[in-house]
Amino acid sequence: MRTAPSTDRAEPAEDRSYAQRWWVLATMTVCLLVVIMGNTILNVAIPTLQRELQATQGELQWAVDAYILVFAGLLFSWGVVGDRIGRRRVLLIGLTIFAVGSVFAAFSDSPIELIGWRAVMGIGGAAVQPTTLAVITNVFPPRERGRAIGVWAGTAGIAVAGGPLAGGAVLEHFWWGSVFLVGVPVAVLGFIAVVVFVPESKDPSPGRLDVPGVLLSIVALAGLVYGIIRGGSGAGWTTPGVFVPLAGGVLLLGFFVWLQRRSTHPALDVSLFRNPAFSAAAVALGLNFFALLGATFYLVYYLQGVRGYTPLQSGAALIPVAVGMALMAPRSSGLVERFGAKAVCAAGFVLIALSFVGIQLLDLTSPVWLLLVVLSVQGLGMGAVMAPATESIMSVVPREKAGAGAAVNNSVRQVGGALGVAILGSVLAASYSAHLGSAVDALPAGAREGAGQSIVATLQVIRQVQAGGDEDAARAAAALVEPAREAFVSAMHVTAVFTAGAAVVAAFVVLMWLPGKRRREDAGTP
Repeated sequence: MRTAPSTDRAEPAEDRSYAQRWWVLATMTVCLLVVIMGNTILNVAIPTLQRELQATQGELQWAVDAYILVFAGLLFSWGVVGDRIGRRRVLLIGLTIFAVGSVFAAFSDSPIELIGWRAVMGIGGAAVQPTTLAVITNVFPPRERGRAIGVWAGTAGIAVAGGPLAGGAVLEHFWWGSVFLVGVPVAVLGFIAVVVFVPESKDPSPGRLDVPGVLLSIVALAGLVYGIIRGGSGAGWTTPGVFVPLAGGVLLLGFFVWLQRRSTHPALDVSLFRNPAFSAAAVALGLNFFALLGATFYLVYYLQGVRGYTPLQSGAALIPVAVGMALMAPRSSGLVERFGAKAVCAAGFVLIALSFVGIQLLDLTSPVWLLLVVLSVQGLGMGAVMAPATESIMSVVPREKAGAGAAVNNSVRQVGGALGVAILGSVLAASYSAHLGSAVDALPAGAREGAGQSIVATLQVIRQVQAGGDEDAARAAAALVEPAREAFVSAMHVTAVFTAGAAVVAAFVVLMWLPGKRRREDAGTP
């Protein structure tokens, strides 16, 4: 059925872009795959990095969070820049930066160097990911936008688990740095497709770039997450090295909001959060990615450290999450039309909570099918949340400000993901150390501290002791393997309870404040 030409398209200049809108959508999915896979591909390589680069638990978390923090901090500015100089141009700049950062990350010689190049990748990702959503919002009319955003969200789901699978595949045959090179040819393909298919679009009345606001947000988020990581690693929540960055981060975030409310050119239009639908959708997305990235972080440790999976096998085990998201996200727009965003998102969070309750059933010898069922339920629930919540955010923002709206959408996703890795990773580390307890006393004194950081670190220390030639020490170390695995399973169960709690809170939020089913006469409004 042919779409009406004028009522759904606010700008006549969109004729060409509307005619090739599905090619534009395909291009945006390629660009989205580049930046999300470039981020999630690191998850399956974390145990390998710990061995090859001798990275600590905190350094591994920063290797993940460096990208996310820079990404979240620069989203506001890239959104404004895209609205100002053109979204097509920003896509090309972002893809270039991301590809260059990926190449240098692949050849890092130390954890600190890797963290630095991951931050550079975050600069490029911050330019690309929100811009893809802004372009889709501008190209597609309201009646097709929900479906297009569903495809966009489904692609994100594929990339979330496709990254670990691709990473596991290359780690089977190449060195750890090769995981960062996988996305480079895809970035080149995306660059060419943007040049060929994507028309330029921008805000006719753009605002100025709020540099102080951007810098303030970066410092605030970095302080907050740094404090969480330090506290969870055993430094003590009341010590100055933890309390000062935590308190400073909270205070600076409050000052950032105060500053944005009074700025004539804010990096973030905080007045958008006065709309209950906007705020509820933002919280829903943030908690969704809090659960997704945080859970992926500890599930990889379970698969490789406890079950003994290879990187490829652990990446393949995460496929059900991607399949569930890819199946549900494009179909969620139809469910929203029938039942409303409130019901669909709430049901999605119930499924997410149930999946993390199901993690309590996983132990040292659980059948593989049980893990696949748990992850499938998780993927279906997350797919049901992503597209409706994203559409709820973008429907509030004027189309000419789509870049800024997409920046808010993606910032809450990434901040939620960063806090998920930091908070759940910290809970996991503290719980593992507590459950392991005095069992590490069987190791030589110099190896005990490092062994208590994570299951992978414990197993690595055991291998080093066994290779040392002391038979008594080797036997004592070997006896620690089973207690370490049991301690990690117990710690994972505790962490999964926290994750399920976040999903329950999110379900309550969307039930309270997300709009219900729209009336038919409102369905065509942007």
